[in-house]
Amino acid sequence: MARRRGRQKGRSIDGIVVLDKASGLSSNAALQEVKRLYEARKAGHTGSLDPLATGVLPLCLGEATKMSQFLLDSDKGYRTRIKLGVRTSSGDSEGEVIEHHDSIGVSREQIESALENFRGEIEQLPPMYSALKKDGVPLYKLARQGKTVEREPRQVSIYSIELTAFIDDELELEIECSKGTYIRAIADDLGQALGCGAHVVALHRTRAGSFTDKDSIKFDELIQEKEANGLEGLDRLLCPMDMAVANLPQVRLPEITASQVKHGQAVLVRHLPAEGLVRLYEEEQFIGIGVIDEDGKVAPKRLVVNADQ
Repeated sequence: MARRRGRQKGRSIDGIVVLDKASGLSSNAALQEVKRLYEARKAGHTGSLDPLATGVLPLCLGEATKMSQFLLDSDKGYRTRIKLGVRTSSGDSEGEVIEHHDSIGVSREQIESALENFRGEIEQLPPMYSALKKDGVPLYKLARQGKTVEREPRQVSIYSIELTAFIDDELELEIECSKGTYIRAIADDLGQALGCGAHVVALHRTRAGSFTDKDSIKFDELIQEKEANGLEGLDRLLCPMDMAVANLPQVRLPEITASQVKHGQAVLVRHLPAEGLVRLYEEEQFIGIGVIDEDGKVAPKRLVVNADQ
């Protein structure tokens, strides 16, 4: 939904573009292209996808940027193709080969057995080729300089990891996981477990929070829509910002109560959940995120500007 143009450059447009990111494009480059296409004043992405990767990349415009953190923290889904017999410095095909096996000698049964160790709560050592920072410097920049620094293992959740194909020296996995999971690390660790090395050759994100492939649109399709129907056509392709938190219980407030929440007050409402975050609506209008406090009231957590004001 568009709001009145202000002094700053660009349109005040609120909503989420679920981009089907192309391979070879960085997440920030994708964000800037979409921001330019929409002529948006403000935009932000919801966590990086590797340049090699394709798939679901929610991009937030305007007030929807306040939902970015919730999407960053959401669960993800991936489909990946992994090549056995070759280990690389980055865990994918863009890195240097550091280990090579002419004969992998691995069966489907061995792969299935090894995958058992990747289900549930696991510890991962973040790759050097990652956006994590050391003393303010992204690790991938240090890696490109040939440097390796100590990293702390992180616990992630693998809800499911299924072998969907295995032909010659390549296999395909479908993975559902928590935020912060590195698929390249899974490929590298799997290769080590199988004793033959492995790396990612293709990666597609199928889901980010409540957004899936079915919600996504390619950049070329956005260009075509703008050429055919202008900004109005583009705006119709935006997902409403509350879809970013569709997993949260919703609480509808009457106008007077909503006004109190907008002014920072906690309010008592019937049928509230016992705890946690909720979606807040003033009648039908989404106004942001609330949290249930110790008194059982709902307090404002992250409010958005009413686009109709």
